[in-house]
Amino acid sequence: MLAVQLNIDCNFKSFRRSGHTFIEQPSGCISMTEVKQQKILQEWRASAPYWERHASTFRVMFAPVTDALIKDAGIVKGQSVLDVAGGAGEPSLTIAETLGPKGSVTYTDAVAEMVAAAQSEAQRRGVTNISFRQCSADSLTFESASFDAVVCRLGVMFFPNPLAALREMLRVTKPGGALILVVWHKSELNPFLHLVTDVLSRYVETPPADHDAPGAFRFAEPGSLANILKEAGARDVRERLLKFRMEAPISIDEFWELRSETSGTLREKLSTLSDRQATRVAQDVKEAVREFFRGGQMSFPAQMIIVNGRKQQNHG
Repeated sequence: MLAVQLNIDCNFKSFRRSGHTFIEQPSGCISMTEVKQQKILQEWRASAPYWERHASTFRVMFAPVTDALIKDAGIVKGQSVLDVAGGAGEPSLTIAETLGPKGSVTYTDAVAEMVAAAQSEAQRRGVTNISFRQCSADSLTFESASFDAVVCRLGVMFFPNPLAALREMLRVTKPGGALILVVWHKSELNPFLHLVTDVLSRYVETPPADHDAPGAFRFAEPGSLANILKEAGARDVRERLLKFRMEAPISIDEFWELRSETSGTLREKLSTLSDRQATRVAQDVKEAVREFFRGGQMSFPAQMIIVNGRKQQNHG
């Protein structure tokens, strides 16, 4: 159920002009795209407390990704950086620590609960050169050419309109500044994710993924996101594959707790099972991932794609 009442039973009107037929959407009517986006936002609102709970683990897990992002963006002390869809606070907080007191990070997320979680994490870690703003990627509330670099780690896959969002992110980037995006590579190359979904698919019917719809592997195909960034107007667009070990000092039981809590999709599917079935799923998942745990340490192979572009320089 959505947190808001949506009017999708609308009477659309059509009219012709210059030989073409146009469809007019009545005011107050919400499209199915907007319905889907509201559902995604509601899932992230529900997930925010769990992401806050596991923030320190995610920070360690994705540290190699954050380091690569900082390197590819050319982020150095004293700069101004925007992090779009910053979730529970990373990579914003690590970037803020990299920039030093003369630099600053602006964190954004569309979900108020995620913003609150990130603020709490900043206070806990004593990071002060950071500001927070709730806004969506396709409607950034900043002046044009405000930031030396703009980054988005594992967020662009969920945007309702990636092209519009990338254009907006380029708008607020200074001429010549970097826009860096990180997305998951293919599912089968990331056992941290697919081993859980493989087990769950034996208990809950899972329809084929729509690769054009918001989802973790929306841009898993090399070149797919880079092409959109080029269309958005970026120059010098390139991508590279990042292979790394996703590691954290957690046990198998803690892994299952993290995965089953922080994923809205998993929570929804598990809620449809009986207690006995849910227990069997947990047991089967732990057996499937056992080879990636030794001595209280998790270590999965992982692959992501980093897409890098620059904003056009002003001439004349």
